Amino acid sequence: MTTVTGRPGFLQSATGGLPRPFWVLFAGTLVNRLGTMVEPFIGIYLTQARGMSLAAAGLVMTVFGVGSLLSQPFAGWLADHFGRRVTLSGSMIATAVTFIALGYTTSLQGITAAMLVLGLVVDAYRPASQALVADLVSPEDRPRAFGLLFWAVNLGFSIAMIAGGWLAQTGFTTLFWIDAVTCLIFGVLVWRAIPETRPDRSEDTPGRFADVLRDRVMVTYVVISLTFTFVYLQAYTTLPLAMTGVGLPTSAYGMAMAVNGALIVVVQPLTNRWMSRRDPSAVLASGFAVVGVGLALTAVVSSTLGYAVTVAVWTLGEVITAGVAGSIVASLAPAHLRGRYSGLYGLAWSAGGMLAPLAGTRLLAVSPTLLWLVIGGLGLLAAVGQLALGPAIRRRSRTQETAPAG
Repeated sequence: MTTVTGRPGFLQSATGGLPRPFWVLFAGTLVNRLGTMVEPFIGIYLTQARGMSLAAAGLVMTVFGVGSLLSQPFAGWLADHFGRRVTLSGSMIATAVTFIALGYTTSLQGITAAMLVLGLVVDAYRPASQALVADLVSPEDRPRAFGLLFWAVNLGFSIAMIAGGWLAQTGFTTLFWIDAVTCLIFGVLVWRAIPETRPDRSEDTPGRFADVLRDRVMVTYVVISLTFTFVYLQAYTTLPLAMTGVGLPTSAYGMAMAVNGALIVVVQPLTNRWMSRRDPSAVLASGFAVVGVGLALTAVVSSTLGYAVTVAVWTLGEVITAGVAGSIVASLAPAHLRGRYSGLYGLAWSAGGMLAPLAGTRLLAVSPTLLWLVIGGLGLLAAVGQLALGPAIRRRSRTQETAPAG
């Protein structure tokens, strides 16, 4: 009898070889993102359900941003000091409690305090989650694993946006409960089904955030990532303002952004395996450049279709970057500092989230064309910076791969 061995099928190629605890993390992430219904509608909730002025709502959301900025390095320290599992589960349970408190608080002082706490805890799981993937998955499979998590986040969020918009019409209390329950499910699932992966503290070499900040390659990478984050987040801050500014209805933004979710859900699984086999810095730089070009093209369109085309372009760049950024952080970090390194990387996104609307709206007020050309130029600058940093990242990756396990 002749046995014919063929190439693995698409599903096996895309998902095979990853450990069971990773799939628990994947499932928990998907459930959690399916329940992400409060954050996208928080501005509407504050102004309509709680009767706040735009100025007061803006102040409250700024407080949330401050909490988010502080949470990433602190959560990274927790993940390294106390463990990945307890940090992730604890942050999810704390988030669930905070959502319920926020949903039933009516005073300005109470809402402001709850939003500060929510900023501190809602994304505190990220450094622990990234450290878990780095602990569980081999270096060659990490881009694929991070890419799968990216896909789960976007699939869940796309569904949550549609369901949340519909449910919000019947009242916001339901949104808070759904968000809280899905956070609780994620936290309990991780606690019950994922073992602690933090390297044995007795074998750790001493490490502090000061050690992370002395790592010039990592700090440079974070600065480059902050530049890209500032570029990318314009799609969620100034783009809707630019579209309404040319006379389009608010529904046009939703229609254009639907292209983003659809492309990610369909295209990203098809390209994840192929991208994971390429040099991470080259892939990431390509994605930065495509996102920059796509957003720069916004300067020359004025119709809903035109904006949808530009969204399609920069979404392809977003797909290219999926999974690569986290794998680079994992390749740079010593095992006992993976939480702190992930926390510093998360800080780039939190800072970008605060700077993007602050500077973007000011550029938009001067000239929409100037805004999008500047954003495109910064995207290309981030791409050049990532290419220049590539050799140092490759040298570090080889060093980490040959180092003994922590």
